[in-house]
Amino acid sequence: MSSLKLFAGTNSHYLAEKIAASYGEPLGQRTIKRFSDGEIYVSFDESVRGKDVYIIQSTFPNADNLMELMLMVDAARRASAAEVAAIIPYFGYARQDRKDKPRVPIAAKLVANLLSAAGVDRLMTCDLHAGQIQGFFDFPVDHLDGAAIFIPYLRSIQSDKLIIASPDVGGVKRAREFAKHLKAEFVVCDKHRERANEIASMQLIGNVEGADVILVDDLIDTGGTITRAAEVIMNKGAKSVRAICTHPILSGSAYENIENSVLTEMLVTDTIPLRKETSKIKVLTVADLFAKAIYQIQNDASVSSLFL
Repeated sequence: MSSLKLFAGTNSHYLAEKIAASYGEPLGQRTIKRFSDGEIYVSFDESVRGKDVYIIQSTFPNADNLMELMLMVDAARRASAAEVAAIIPYFGYARQDRKDKPRVPIAAKLVANLLSAAGVDRLMTCDLHAGQIQGFFDFPVDHLDGAAIFIPYLRSIQSDKLIIASPDVGGVKRAREFAKHLKAEFVVCDKHRERANEIASMQLIGNVEGADVILVDDLIDTGGTITRAAEVIMNKGAKSVRAICTHPILSGSAYENIENSVLTEMLVTDTIPLRKETSKIKVLTVADLFAKAIYQIQNDASVSSLFL
């Protein structure tokens, strides 16, 4: 008998099915429903005693996704699971990882504390907004690299001059890593915000004349930064601009912004489901990456072997 059980949260069931199929293990049976006032009810419909339980649930809005995950973790612990691992392809609340002004929370640390209190033994996630968030946890964190999915696709692009671009200064490290793997140069868009989700100005640092440019980001929310950066790059003489992001939050008018932008295409993963289809967005799956990571953990093998 298998020593592990895979379970899916409600809003990540689409991805959990792919991960389970790739791993070769069926999803476990569970019941998730709501009382008339909206309170969440969770139960496992099969024994998890002595099993390594993996619960797959991204914590994108609304907050019910996070609450549902914690209830599933608590249920598994109380049902005598050997270990409980939370697979959170998109780790929400990661953008608030420090006090950048007085009287604000550190939301990423709060979520880490909640997961610990619920009884999580291990976390598996992909492309945290800030890598140092791993330090908020007192249990193992497997931080998977979305570059392993994007790089093979980007290598298939025929270009005489390929340049990687970061849409802001904070993404320089990510852009540099992509540039290293693709043996390309990279440039940076320096933006200034007056308030959240609103860009006051943007400047390009570097030369993109005649190049095919790839904008690299970990997440896209309203699409304002990425589309503004693409416009600035095209105005500086680039031949084409593509964008890649691991987590397509795409809130507000993001779909319209992207569809009406100068972007040739945007590559995303399925850590968050798209709310609607658009001709400019192409989805690559993280299912195989997570399935391989689960296999490595279950066989006490190195997860770092999955990295580029």
